[in-house]
Amino acid sequence: MARLFRDAYGVPHLRASSVLDLAHAQGEVTARDRTWQVEWLRLRAAGGTSGVVGGELAEAWDDHAERTRIVDTAQRAFAACTDETRAFLTSYVDGVNAGLACIAPDDVPELAHLGHRPQEWEPWMPLATFLAQHVLFGNVGARLWDRLAEEVLGEDARLLSHEGPHSSGSNAWVVGGARTASGFPLIGGDPHRNLEQPGVYQQVRLACADPDDSFDVVGFTFVGVPGVQHFAHAGEVAWAITNASADYQDLVEVDPDQVLPDDLAGLSPGLALRTTSRVLGSLGFDALLPLLRARSVADVDRAFDLWVEPVNNLVIADRSGAVRYRLAGRVPLRDGDGRWTGWLDDPNRVDAAPDGAIVTANERRGPESDLVGSSFAPPFRAERIKDLLAGRGGLTTADFAAIHNDALLPSAAILTRLVPGAFDDFDGVMAADSASAARYAAWRSAVVRRLAVEPVFASIADPGPGHDHGPLLAPALGLVARLGLALPTLALEALAGRPPFGIDLVALARRAMGDLDGLDVPATWGETHVAQPIHALAADDGFDPGIPFLPVAGDQDAVRTMGSYPALSDAATRGAVARYVWDLADRSAGGWVVPTGASGLPGAHHGDQLQSWIDGELAPIVTDWSLLEEDLSSDPDLRPGAPDGEGQSA
Repeated sequence: MARLFRDAYGVPHLRASSVLDLAHAQGEVTARDRTWQVEWLRLRAAGGTSGVVGGELAEAWDDHAERTRIVDTAQRAFAACTDETRAFLTSYVDGVNAGLACIAPDDVPELAHLGHRPQEWEPWMPLATFLAQHVLFGNVGARLWDRLAEEVLGEDARLLSHEGPHSSGSNAWVVGGARTASGFPLIGGDPHRNLEQPGVYQQVRLACADPDDSFDVVGFTFVGVPGVQHFAHAGEVAWAITNASADYQDLVEVDPDQVLPDDLAGLSPGLALRTTSRVLGSLGFDALLPLLRARSVADVDRAFDLWVEPVNNLVIADRSGAVRYRLAGRVPLRDGDGRWTGWLDDPNRVDAAPDGAIVTANERRGPESDLVGSSFAPPFRAERIKDLLAGRGGLTTADFAAIHNDALLPSAAILTRLVPGAFDDFDGVMAADSASAARYAAWRSAVVRRLAVEPVFASIADPGPGHDHGPLLAPALGLVARLGLALPTLALEALAGRPPFGIDLVALARRAMGDLDGLDVPATWGETHVAQPIHALAADDGFDPGIPFLPVAGDQDAVRTMGSYPALSDAATRGAVARYVWDLADRSAGGWVVPTGASGLPGAHHGDQLQSWIDGELAPIVTDWSLLEEDLSSDPDLRPGAPDGEGQSA
C-alpha cells in the first residue's frame, strides 16, 4: 500500500508499507510524471530511436546501442544482482508499466506529435537505461581524441588534454560541524551534464513505514532507476558525488571481420571498448537498497563498496559529525601493455576533522589520481570553492547557495595577460548583464578561430578515415571545442616563453583584438549566453518543448558551470542539472532545485523551477507530511493507507 503526496513544486513524496510497494509506487509516479522520457529512455536503451524519430543521429545511436551491447550487458547485470535487488527492480518496473497503462498517449505532447504508443518495460530495463545514459559518460571520447592528437602532435598533444567538451563534471563540497551555524555538517554541490528537457534527475522522497525496514530519504534519482543513487539525504546521513574522471573504458583495436570476444563491446569498425560493466557483468545496483537503509557514514561507505560504474568521488556526512571522502566504483589496474590485471583496492578514504572541509570538482586530487585516470578537469573550480570556504565559520544553506552561484572565471585572469590593458574593466565575473564579459568572450572566440586555422592542426581538423567513428562520436574529435577548453594551458605556455606548437600566441591574441572591430559583439554576456535545455524533438517542425531560453550567468570553468564553447556557440547546453544543500541538522533547512520542473507533462510543474534555477535560488525541501498535499489520483495502485509518522519532519 502506498500514498502519494506532493509539495508546491509537484515533487513526489511517497510513503509505503513495504519496500516493494514503495518501488512499485516510485515506478508508477515516474511513468505518470515523465511518460515521454520513460519511453524515450527505453527506446535509446533498446536501440529503437530511429524507427520513431528518424534521422542520421538516431540511426547512429541505434547502431551504437547495438554495438556496445547495452541490452545484453543490462540483462547480465540484472541476473547477477541479489534476489532482493531483482525483486526491487521488478517491482519498480511493474509500477512503470502500471503508470504507462493509465496514461492516454494523446495527453502527452511528444507521443501525440509522433503518433506513438509507449511499450512495456522488462525487469532489466532500469539497468539498460542507466547504462545508455553512461556508455559515453566515461573516457571513451578522451581516448579517441588522444589517439588522433598524439598521432598528429606527438607529446605536445598533452597541451590539449582537458575534461572533454561533452563529458560530465560536478562540484561537491562538505564542511564539518565546527564550521556551520547549526553545529552539524553541511554538504553542497551541483552535477554538470547536458541540460535536457525533461531533466535527467528527478527529485523524490521515498519513505518506508515497515517497522522492520523503515527509512525516509529525499534525493535525486535517475529517471527510470529505483531508489536514489548519487545525491541524497536520509535524515541521519547524506551524500553526494562528482565524476572521478577515471579510466574504466579502454579502446581495443580489433579485426572488424571477427566476432568480438565476450568481454568487449563494439565501438566502430576496427575498434572495441572494454568497460568494467562488461567485464564484471555488473553495474553495482546491489548498492541501491543499502543506500536507502543507510544511517551513518559507515553505512553509505559500505554500500558504495558494491558500486561499479561510473566511478565517482563520494563525500558523506552524518549527524554524529563524521565527514568522509572516498572513491566509489571499480578502476582496473593495467600492466605495461595495457592488459587489465586486477582492480584498484584503495578507495583513498579521507576523514575530515570537525573544523575541516573536503572539496571535489573533477580535478586531479594528488599522486593517488595517477592510478585512477589520465584526463582531469583543470583545478579552477576546486581551488575557487576552497578559497570561498577558507577561514569561514557559521556557514549556512544561504552561504552554500552563494557558492553555487559564483560566476568568477579564474582562467580569464590568465588569458587577459596575453593582451595587457585590453580588459582592465573586466573583473572576471561572467555575469549575464555584463558588457565586459561579452567583450571578453567575443575576443576569446576570435583567438580560438585564429588558432584553429594554424597549419599544425590541419590533420586534426580534417582527420583521415581511420578516425571516422560516425556522427555520434565526431564531437569528441572536434578541434575547435578542444582548443577553446585548452586556452588557459596554451596561454600559460606562451607567457612562460614556450610558444605552444611553435605558435606566437601573444601576437595571435593581439590580432584577435583587432577582429572585434568587425564583429557584432553582444551588449551583454546574457544576450548570447542563454540556457538551452535539449529536447529529443526540438528540431521537429511543429513541436514546441515549451521551455524558453533565458540569459544565464557563468561559464565553462566557473563554479557556476554553464558551459559555452568558444568560437562555436555562447549558448549554455551543459551545466548544473541540479543544485542541492544537505543540512545534517535539519533536512528542511537545506534546499534543492532542477533546471525545469518535476513534471515532463504540460502544466504547473513543467517549468516552475526554471526561474529559480536561473536566479540561483533553491526550492525548499519539505519533510513535514502535514504540509504536503495528497495526490488523490484515480490510479488504483497508489492506494490510500495512512503512512505512519504523518506530520513529522526530519
